[in-house]
Amino acid sequence: MVVALGCLVAAVVWGRSARRLRRAWLRIDDSSEGDAVVLARSAFRKEAHTALLYSLLAASLGITSVRTLYGIPLLALALPVFISLRYGPRFLHEARLAEERSLLERRAEEVLSQDELAPRRWAARLAPEELPDVAGFEVGRVYSAGTGLMAGDFYDLYRTSPTRLAAVIGDVSGHGIEASITAFQVKYLLRVFLRQYRDPAQALEELNRQMAEQGRGEEFVSLAAVVFDEDAGTLRYASAGHPPAWLWHDREVRPLRATGPLLTLDPDAAYISREVPLQLGDLILLYTDGLAEARSGEQLFGEDRIAAMLRRDPGVEADVLCKSLIEAARDFADTQLPDDVAILAIRRI
Repeated sequence: MVVALGCLVAAVVWGRSARRLRRAWLRIDDSSEGDAVVLARSAFRKEAHTALLYSLLAASLGITSVRTLYGIPLLALALPVFISLRYGPRFLHEARLAEERSLLERRAEEVLSQDELAPRRWAARLAPEELPDVAGFEVGRVYSAGTGLMAGDFYDLYRTSPTRLAAVIGDVSGHGIEASITAFQVKYLLRVFLRQYRDPAQALEELNRQMAEQGRGEEFVSLAAVVFDEDAGTLRYASAGHPPAWLWHDREVRPLRATGPLLTLDPDAAYISREVPLQLGDLILLYTDGLAEARSGEQLFGEDRIAAMLRRDPGVEADVLCKSLIEAARDFADTQLPDDVAILAIRRI
């Protein structure tokens, strides 16, 4: 009976170890079927098998209460009992370590998952998939992430008054979290200034002063701002070193080029704006430099191809035009587009 009690104690020790290993196994993502899953499952089964064996042995000895079991001396049965009692604490310690390790691995996976989501969350703020519906205008947009983790391309669309609509697109030099933070600041500061000043050139001058005062001389920002005035029937445009926008007006495609230098280059830089008539059916196409700089060998996709696609089918829906442009650039390039690309098209309807 004493040996039966010893076997029962051993069964409890091994059972506790098996329970910890089972918790460790279940915490591991079983869908991956990696080494950690296989090892944890194997260790659990080994411990569970041993616990079951001692449980059966304890039950058999307790029931029979005999000095031998199937001819096996009780002294031989006492040996594994002694081993379990002697090394049981070590087994429990190892099982506890395995459980803690699996917990740390799960937390590490969660952190990595958050790191992977961060660029997408930033991109959703800088270049949202959904833009507001604006009466009297048809809007298309595309954002394509490059090979970097995070970048500084952005666009924006909002009313500055009941009859004035602002469209903005920009690109901060560099990649990473710093470029994204700067893009975020530029985007939302410009919202304030475009509501404060009717002329987008004045808004750019104020934005440039504000950014220069923050000491961001190592980060350059290209930006184009367009203000549609429905009452006046005009479009007013200002650009800080941004690639040319293309305007479909009066049955022709014309470029709207930069009207001042990149932001933060010179805190006292001057910007001008240009105003053109706005008719029903007119469309303006804005994009960041990643589109024109798509490369096939030594050849660039280029501004002329962009203008040619607009000229070929100026009546195409704005959203279809944006998607066609990004697909054409991808087909042209011999590798994945390395830089982020943002495209924004607005048509007066």
